[in-house]
Amino acid sequence: MLNEVIGQTSLPPRIEQLLQRIEPLRRELLNHAIYERLSSIDALRRFMEHHVYAVWDFMSLLKSLQQQLSCVNVPWVPVANAAHARLVHEIVLAEESDEDGEGGYASHFELYHRSMQCCGASTEGIDALISQLRSGANLECAITTAAMPESARQFVRCTMSIIASGDPCQIAAAFTFGREDLLPDVFGQIVEQLDADDYRQLTPFRYYLNRHIELDGDEHGPMAQRLVIELCGDDEAKWMRAEQAAIDSLIARKNLWDDMLQV
Repeated sequence: MLNEVIGQTSLPPRIEQLLQRIEPLRRELLNHAIYERLSSIDALRRFMEHHVYAVWDFMSLLKSLQQQLSCVNVPWVPVANAAHARLVHEIVLAEESDEDGEGGYASHFELYHRSMQCCGASTEGIDALISQLRSGANLECAITTAAMPESARQFVRCTMSIIASGDPCQIAAAFTFGREDLLPDVFGQIVEQLDADDYRQLTPFRYYLNRHIELDGDEHGPMAQRLVIELCGDDEAKWMRAEQAAIDSLIARKNLWDDMLQV
């Protein structure tokens, strides 16, 4: 069923409506002044020190979707829709253990973290947050006490509130329209700025960005969009929740971008 939907050339009216409603926010993000600021290594470092939290919490969004659509419990039981499970597992495979460009494998978060270290951006804040979580700290307590930008803190809270809903339609919409469908174009803007420079220390970051553009634009984005179509079906209430989750996710990212301009 999912493969048949993916093969369609036209989109159902309800998702066309959702796309039209979020387009103004999407345009704002694609035309944001932040990209023009990424013209120096110092500016890129500040960007990465904010954005790394969005890279990190993306995995919680994805893992929540994996929990919703597949069985990750013991004892295992068959899932309701194997096509949905296959889709999310394929995305997890790439996001959690992708080729790292050096003959090994790494999560996209680890690629980003490595890129930060190569260009001299501080990883102290995100490292401390992850250390707290590994030691068993409560998530809200960890992000409240972490030395992280306030806009990044609010961004993470937005993501986690969508996850806490337990609603696969909201989670899939945030994942699709706040991340997979948006990021290829957003990262394309950053790559254009980086291509104007020839700093060797940016090579790992270029690899990370280009890998995301390739995977999200060609594969994950379209597949995730079709997943939303299947999950929401003909239920208007589900579409409304999905649309609001998409809007909330885009607003949270705009707030994050806006805050970076003030630094």
